[in-house]
Formats: sequence, C-alpha cells, structure tokens
Amino acid sequence: MKHIVPEQKRVFLPVVDSNQLFPVGRVYCVGRNYAEHSKEMGDDPERDPPFFFKKDASCVVPVTYSNVTPISYPMATSQFEYEVELVVAIGKGGRHLTMQQANDAILGYAVGLDMTRRDLQAQAKKKSRPWEVGKSFDESAPIGPISLKNAQLTGDISKAEIGLKVNGGTKQISHISNLTWSIEEVICKISEVFELRPGDLIMTGTPENVGAVVMGDIMQAWVTHLGEIRVSITD
Repeated sequence: MKHIVPEQKRVFLPVVDSNQLFPVGRVYCVGRNYAEHSKEMGDDPERDPPFFFKKDASCVVPVTYSNVTPISYPMATSQFEYEVELVVAIGKGGRHLTMQQANDAILGYAVGLDMTRRDLQAQAKKKSRPWEVGKSFDESAPIGPISLKNAQLTGDISKAEIGLKVNGGTKQISHISNLTWSIEEVICKISEVFELRPGDLIMTGTPENVGAVVMGDIMQAWVTHLGEIRVSITD
C-alpha cells in the first residue's frame, strides 16, 4: 500500500562498539530533578512527585564522539538555553514496574542536551499552558552514542560527574547522585502513567546553571564513563 504523503524518517542512535542501532521511540523528559536547578527556576526543591513532558522522536539529533555536530538556532526565540542531561535508553517495556524491573529495563545510557526556548517556555508556564512550544522543536535533543549498561559501562553511573562547557568555560557541573529522584525511581514513576516500550528514551533532568547560547557557540557535554559530545550553534 502506498502512503498518501512521504513517510517521516525514523531516528536511530549508534551503540558504542557495535554495528547495531537503537531505534528511537518516545522521548520522556523529567522536570526539575536536581534540587539546585529547581531553586534557580523558582520552585521548591523538596521531593515532590516528578513530572514529565515529551519531546518528539524527530527532535533527536544523533551526535558522535569524534566530531562537532551543528544544530540550528531555532525560530521564534531570543533565549535559547542548554540543559545537559543523562539519557537512559529503555530495552524492556512494561507498566507499574518495581525498582528491580526498572533496573532490568535499562539497556544503556547516553549524554544528551535538552535544548530549550526558555522565553517561550516561560510564556507557556505563565498561562498554565503545555511546554511543547519551548521544549519539543526541531533539533532540540542532541544525544550521543548509547553505552550498553552491561557491556561498555566501566563504572557506577549513579556516582558519575555530569557537566557542560560553552566555548571552553564550565557552566554546569554536578553528579548523578544529586538527582532528586534516582534513575530507577524515575522509570517506576513513568511506568505508573505510561506503558514503557523498548526504544523509549528518558532524559533524567539537568543540574543548576542553565544558560543561553548564541550562534557560533560550541557546547561540550559529558557524563563520566560515557564520554563527551560537542555541539555547535549555527545560523
């Protein structure tokens, strides 16, 4: 059967030391999952239940470790901001997962950026509207290769450092242990409201000191044990 319009391309992420690819399904994002970032956004950093929003799979830009990957400065914003995040790749689905099942569901991890049109997000928040206009737009999720949990990972990801530099200057720095809700807890909470599927990605939240970038800037984002990705902002 022929399609009435051209089929949209699937997005695939490379897997470290493998010729296999990870087909991206849904992209879940966790809001305010580091206490200090909650404070800078004007929220109470206590352990309120995590909340979630989504980016479309088409937002994902595969990034290699070896090259600088360009993304375009998006339309309709004058406040384009970075958020470095640990990304979790789901290999097993399910609903109402236990902590052990959540751990078993993790296929691997990657370094990612939750790029945000902050001014548009702020306008949406002020009017109690959805965040999609500020979060889910073209090239808003550059993500590096996936390191398989039981193959390439050489250390405890829960103790890893996470950070970001812009043009060589450090902007964000923290540790995964500072997550308000742990990786497994986040997976459990998502599985209470959505049935997770193999191929889903979870962006687990960003540390404090988010900020704006302009055309010509180069971001370096890293998580210990995973490597560093570099992304440039172009016209």
